[in-house]
Amino acid sequence: MITPVFLDQIETIVSRAGLSADSLAALREAFPDHHFTQCLDDDISAGIEPVRESDGFNLYLIDASEHCLHFTRDLDSATGLVLAEVSDDD
Repeated sequence: MITPVFLDQIETIVSRAGLSADSLAALREAFPDHHFTQCLDDDISAGIEPVRESDGFNLYLIDASEHCLHFTRDLDSATGLVLAEVSDDD
């Protein structure tokens, strides 16, 4: 389960370390029970709202409890996070 405190931790870590392949690998190692994916915010379908917006990136929740992955805003059903890089052009 993902909690608001966990989201605070992830947001703090990524804000300090920056969003990169190295920081994503560190998150995966530190939190092996959660799935982390990185992409550009432009890659997220229109109409999907982030659960958190931060400087340089947005956080989206993923639910993998069913056959297909899907975005969710429900912390109780979320199994992972998408860290989406926001460029200055957005």
